[in-house]
Amino acid sequence: MAIPDRTDVHAAWLPPEAFRAVGSRRVLVLGEGLLVDTVREEATRACARHGGGVRHRPPGGNGTADEPFDLVLALSTAEAPAVVTAVRDEFRRTSGQDAIGDEGFVLAHRDGVTVVLADEPAGLLYGFFHVVRLGETAFDAARPAEHHRPAMRRRMLNHWDNVDVHPVMGQVERGYAGGSIFWKDGALREDLTRVRAYGRLLAACGVNALSVNNVNVHRTEAHLLTDRLGDVAAIADELRPYGIRVHLSVNFASPVILGGLPTADPLDERVRQWWARATERVYQTIPDFGGYVVKADSEGQPGPFAYGRDHADGANMLADALAPYGGVVHWRAFVYNHRQDWRDRSTDRARAAYDHFAPLDGRFRDNAIVQVKYGPMDFQVREPVSPVIAAMPATRLAVEFQVTQEYTGQQRHVCYLAPMWSQVLGFRPFGADGPSVADIATDADTGGAAERAVRTAADGGAHAGGGLVAVSNVGDDRFWTGHPLAQANLYAFGRLAWDPRLDPVAVLDEWIDLTFVPSATADPERLRRTLHAMMDESWLTYERYTAPLGVGFMVRPGHHYGPDVDGYEYTPWGTYHFADRDGVGVDRTRATGTGFTGQYPKPWSDVYESLAECPDELLLFFHHVPYGHVLRNGSTVIQHIYDTHFEGVEQVAEIRRLWEKLDRELVSPEVHARVSELLDEQLRCAEEWRDQINTYFFRKSGVPDARGRRIY
Repeated sequence: MAIPDRTDVHAAWLPPEAFRAVGSRRVLVLGEGLLVDTVREEATRACARHGGGVRHRPPGGNGTADEPFDLVLALSTAEAPAVVTAVRDEFRRTSGQDAIGDEGFVLAHRDGVTVVLADEPAGLLYGFFHVVRLGETAFDAARPAEHHRPAMRRRMLNHWDNVDVHPVMGQVERGYAGGSIFWKDGALREDLTRVRAYGRLLAACGVNALSVNNVNVHRTEAHLLTDRLGDVAAIADELRPYGIRVHLSVNFASPVILGGLPTADPLDERVRQWWARATERVYQTIPDFGGYVVKADSEGQPGPFAYGRDHADGANMLADALAPYGGVVHWRAFVYNHRQDWRDRSTDRARAAYDHFAPLDGRFRDNAIVQVKYGPMDFQVREPVSPVIAAMPATRLAVEFQVTQEYTGQQRHVCYLAPMWSQVLGFRPFGADGPSVADIATDADTGGAAERAVRTAADGGAHAGGGLVAVSNVGDDRFWTGHPLAQANLYAFGRLAWDPRLDPVAVLDEWIDLTFVPSATADPERLRRTLHAMMDESWLTYERYTAPLGVGFMVRPGHHYGPDVDGYEYTPWGTYHFADRDGVGVDRTRATGTGFTGQYPKPWSDVYESLAECPDELLLFFHHVPYGHVLRNGSTVIQHIYDTHFEGVEQVAEIRRLWEKLDRELVSPEVHARVSELLDEQLRCAEEWRDQINTYFFRKSGVPDARGRRIY
């Protein structure tokens, strides 16, 4: 296997220098299998660069067991040196278990040797990249046997890539980093070495699955299921050496579009047989295929409603076709009426997913995963956690994030999203003694962290969760994500999917240490301090200069970049703020509003219902209040709007100043230039947000800024 070596793309968090600690050691790799071969090749290349050496014992061979080694990476079934046996015995003694797990590994340092032990090749691969992440600290002190296992069985990225360039959405829908790394000019790219390099990056942060095409499956993309399946197989071949399983977004109406049937009714036996045959062909071509992703009866996509059926009927049909092969269907819960009447205040887009899916709990097959956006709306900078996550204890749920920054600056703004995701994952829908969102998404049988976080939903069950999914932010830009600092979001998603308890600040530290390996004369601590000052609170900074107090959606319709306070106020999409001369916000209470608060279990149904108890950061999401309403910090709503928008711009100016003061030797000239250019745009855009939002609410309310600052 050839390790990708692309000099025309940024190395991201796997620059050659990051492998110095491993590559300067004597390394022994024991075991067989494709992913073990990957580990061996990775270690060999690192050692060739940094002066170490790699040995492995071929099947039945002898002669290396007693040689001195600094790092041993071994499958538990392999004949190994005594130090590996000692680590295995220590693990069994301290953990009380024999199995390390399909993707798990044990890490220890004893008798001068660092050991990575795994039951399966995937675990050895993840263990290798963990040693890379630790650097010298993996070798410099005694380390008792540590058991590492992912909390989520599926840690998946959805690519919204189109094969044909869409006339409105382009090559990548909501893509802010150039074209697709898979597709170009209506065909599969001829050179797929960058796809393999991408798989390598994903494996190093813990992602193990991705879908290769847009959930909005247009006519060309529908053919990936049948006569263009070879394209998908070619992508799978490139990703397989790094443990990435390929999934495919499919069009629910495929039996009509591709099969010539008169119907796509999920209860029609002809339709079911068509899907069974199509799926059989998929697995004949790609034996380790992951499954299907479906957006149905949403924003114009076809679905079971056309036949009087519901989402469980549709999902179960595909689940049955996939079941013989161990595949899963991810059925997205992003379903709402996008042709509603803005005059009708009883209609509430936030209610839609719950209203559609909660009544279906318990009806989905075990290999049908309902994929739920983390919030009830659409990836806003501030939303409450979706009530659907707590409402379906008998259904496998995957929580969906958006790494691509559709509503958070589109990779032109610095906005580190891991703190927001961490808050979502730590939210406890049933109160302090109940499970967290991470617990609900966690597989009950993956062990390790998961065993300490088994789901205990309202019915007391422990149904396996569906994992974490996110929309990718990668394109064919040299820096992968357009903005070099946006790489941190992709890295952090993988790490939080592996272990939701990780501290986002510590994850950012990991990314910094891997991505910006300093020269011998550089000051890495200064770089670290600067990047933390720029990024730690960048999500909150973005919130300050954009939409206040949870109101959301004050963006330009269509492309969703830049301010447009009333852009969606009178549209059929259902995203309103109801600002008038007296106040602002959406009344979603049970007493006088849409009743959305009633979709939450206690205590949150009561907390959100109460104007006195509702958290200020979500106030306008749940309540319509006067501009003079006093927040917990003593400020009025209108003054808070003014203050935060001025503060947000000041914080962006400070971020820009910090970057410009950074020594050029700490980052490459091309990274410095790209970030500087984008910070100029972020400051310009933040000022536009400040001036439009403040002017709008000044003109609505007639209340002047208490500090006398300029409002137009």
